[in-house]
Parts: sequence; C-alpha cells; structure tokens
Amino acid sequence: MTTSFPETKTGLRFGLASLAVTGCLAALLAAGPVRAQDNPVLAKVNGVEIRQSDVALAEEELGPSLAQMDPATKKDNVLAFLIDLRIVAKAAEDKKVENSEDFKKRLAFTRSRLLMDSLLATEGKVATTDEAMKKVYEEASKQITGEMEVHARHILVETEDEAKAIAEELKKGGDFAELAKKKSKDPGASDGGDLGFFTKEQMVPEFSAVAFTLEPGKISDPVKSQFGWHIIKVEEKRARKAPEFDQVRAQIETYVTRKAQAEYVAKLREAAKVERMDKPAEAAKTDAKPDAAKPADSKMAPAKK
Repeated sequence: MTTSFPETKTGLRFGLASLAVTGCLAALLAAGPVRAQDNPVLAKVNGVEIRQSDVALAEEELGPSLAQMDPATKKDNVLAFLIDLRIVAKAAEDKKVENSEDFKKRLAFTRSRLLMDSLLATEGKVATTDEAMKKVYEEASKQITGEMEVHARHILVETEDEAKAIAEELKKGGDFAELAKKKSKDPGASDGGDLGFFTKEQMVPEFSAVAFTLEPGKISDPVKSQFGWHIIKVEEKRARKAPEFDQVRAQIETYVTRKAQAEYVAKLREAAKVERMDKPAEAAKTDAKPDAAKPADSKMAPAKK
C-alpha cells in the first residue's frame, strides 16, 4: 500500500491553479548558468541557434504531452517543435503581429506570470531547509503514531441477497480471496479484495464500524454502504507507525515550499491596496485573505472508499 504525505492547501484565490513552481523560466533560474560544453547547438533556423537548454526549457513547458514518449522520440519531437516555432515566430514578426493589442496584453500577462514564478521559486527554495522539513515531519508523525489501523479484505456486490449467498459459501469453507476475485465488483478484486492497511477515517463509517470491531481472522455478516454490500475479513490489526523521513522527503519538500509561497503571497497581499469593483467593499476585503496553507489531513496515506 502506497504511503504518501499530506498535500498542501494553499488557499490562494489566483486565477492560476497552484503556487507550485511550474514556470519554465523559474526552473532555468534555479538551475544556474549552463556551460557552453554542456549546452551544444542542436539546430539552426535561418542562422539562429537552437541549443540543448532550449530543448530542456520546451520539455518543461510542454510537460504531460510528452510523458509517454521515450527519450529519443521526445527530444526529436521537441526539437522539431522548436524549429517550427522559430520559423512561425519569424513570420509573425514580419507581419508585425506583436503590434496588436491582443498580443501586447498576452505578452504582459506572460511576463507577469514568469516574474511571479521566478520570485516564488526563490522564496520557496530559501524556506525549504532540512530543519523546516524535519519539523513538519515530526509534527505530522506525532499525530499518527499509535493510531490503530486494520488490514482487511472485502467482497463488494450489488444486492443483499448476493452478499448473503457469499457469506454462506464462506461459512462452508470457501476461500475468501478466490471468491473476491470471482464475485466482487471492487477494483481490488483481482488482488483477492485486499485493501491493505487503513485507518478508521479512511473508510466510510459503516465499513469502519465493522472492520475495527472484528478480530483478526474473522469474517463479517453483510454490511451495507453507499457502494453496495460488503463482506469483510480482517487479516491484521496494529498500531500505526510513521514512514521513515526519506520515504516522504519529496512530499514534505513540496509542502514546505508551497506553504512558504502561500505565506509570502499573503504577506504581500496584506500590504497591497486591492480594490474589487465587482463586490461590496467588506466582501472583497474578506475574500482577499487566503487560508493558511496546511496539510489536507494528518495522515501519511491515501484515502480509500
């Protein structure tokens, strides 16, 4: 069962989806200067060079659309894109596209976004120290250490009659995992209905109420929830332990970075004079205050249904 650290709720009401460091300019600035020998020329378009650093920048910008490509294909596609980009951009310059009001507005917006990304990247990097990350880890660990969790399997069916019939088969010695594979409609049926370890809050109340009452090795009567009818078998119970720091380091780093960025923006916003013409003054004032960035919950594991 995959372990994960709490994600961040920045609470920011930007038009942008997140304060994560997504700007390709910010990534380049964070990477530092590129030496010429590490940045070869890959192509020229009407005498204008396209270097390895240009390809790297474009890969970040294009992102998910390249995810399924192997490295060689990705590089070839990105380079082809950059060649076309230079050609078409030159044609746009010749037609004076940059003089249009629409272009000027879009350019100003893009410049502002890249300035924001660059500054927030710096603020996030400064805040993400080993000390800060260890503090977050320790606080979250205290909240989950000792919490009870259960390892269980279940068989999920549509009707009570189906559940009762399966319960009878199990009483006659039927193999729980095999019956789950054959009859359960849950996505985990192929694993014999194995749900791994979970805490009480990670399951719907009806399911947890039974699972945390059963002793290891015992099988429940049919249990109804919003998903259908369950037959539950508890495999094991234990006091929960926090994962090792190194296992969740990347998630902690993301959380600390985003939290620092959210707090920095909140500080700037407090000092700024913001006037919302679309709302009454009091409502605008209230809306302008972001929620404090905080973990989505104190768990280091994903929720299950």
